Amino acid sequence: MLSDKARIFVQGGAGGNGCLSFRREAHVPRGGPDGGDGGRGGEVLLLCDPSLRDLQAFKRKAHWKATRARHGEGSLRHGAAGDDLVVRVPPGTQARLEDGTVYDLTVAGQRVTVARGGLGGRGNKHFATATRQAPRFAERGLPGDEGWIELQLKLLADVGLVGLPNAGKSSLLGRLTRAAPKVGDYPFTTLEPVLGTLDADDRQLVLADIPGLIEGASGAGLGHEFLAHVERTRLLVHVLDLAPLDGSDPEENFATIEAELGAYDDRLAGLPRILALSKADLVPPADAERAATRWRERVGSVIVTSAATGLGLEQLTAELLRTVPLEIAAEESVIEIEPLAEHRTFRPGSDRGFTVERTGAHAFSVSGPRVERLLQRFDVENEEAAAHVEHRLDRMGVIRALAEQGFEAGDEVEIAGEVFELDPAS
Repeated sequence: MLSDKARIFVQGGAGGNGCLSFRREAHVPRGGPDGGDGGRGGEVLLLCDPSLRDLQAFKRKAHWKATRARHGEGSLRHGAAGDDLVVRVPPGTQARLEDGTVYDLTVAGQRVTVARGGLGGRGNKHFATATRQAPRFAERGLPGDEGWIELQLKLLADVGLVGLPNAGKSSLLGRLTRAAPKVGDYPFTTLEPVLGTLDADDRQLVLADIPGLIEGASGAGLGHEFLAHVERTRLLVHVLDLAPLDGSDPEENFATIEAELGAYDDRLAGLPRILALSKADLVPPADAERAATRWRERVGSVIVTSAATGLGLEQLTAELLRTVPLEIAAEESVIEIEPLAEHRTFRPGSDRGFTVERTGAHAFSVSGPRVERLLQRFDVENEEAAAHVEHRLDRMGVIRALAEQGFEAGDEVEIAGEVFELDPAS
């Protein structure tokens, strides 16, 4: 069974910790700090692999995690970076991240990074200054990005066969290509999209048999999922039964399918169409020709076909090869670029990048990506590291913002889950 949807959890590797080390060798006085840096964690990438056909592999494994980096070591030895994790997906896969970013993987070899690895921490060598010549702290590595990704497979077909259930799409696909779709004399025989390849002398076309649509299909349910597979096609073949078994009116059936296509996506409504009048072997030839003449006045390209006798199949094949372009035309977009002024002055914005909130009589909370990342980097139980963090908070304007809220020396401050006392005057 075709698996065209999956939900996976990806996590980049954590960065390695910086090393706290001092050079100690015989006859080498004042060796000084020599802690190396931690490596960067591995990334999680999606790779478009043409050898894959669906997303079945993700039903068995939903969690994908890159390896963490190695920690730094003494003698200025840096930790090795983590190995990247490559997750292979079939062409036509659309990946939607939690932040709303969408990636379309349509070309073999195309790859995108969906979870970056964490940065490595710096060793104590980086924190040596003229007044702090023997720093006894180092940075921690940061965790990698993580989150859930929605994967959806939208078949990369040149031509999509659409129509009501039991209109004859599967039989037509079976005669035009070497595909072997399930064929039956009852509606909804096809429950999943089926691909077939139409071979010509110098090219190939991929045809997709989209399961039968019904009125209201574009709104919800399986119909909506099936329509997603025709989004990337460049030509639609509307298969219309000349003699429906249920006695329905072909014109009403035609209007139903066209309405569903337009309701789902305006692009589908604007795609080129070929109307294939199917099951011509079940009606008199004169009736089939009169119907074709009547439909040509409305839709243009109309071909009378019969999968049973082969009527019109060569003509339909020739029309498909003629209509579908050899190359996908690149969309031309005109981007108007504002001319640069001769001189521009950039000033810091008013947004501090953090917020300060009083949580008690002598307690405050500070939140914001920069300050939280700073606390993740250092062990505030280490006195030297705590002093360094306090100095950085002062430079970032956090101490001043706390003072504006009534902060006094010795009050507790919570940042990124860590609670500690600040004493700027000390």
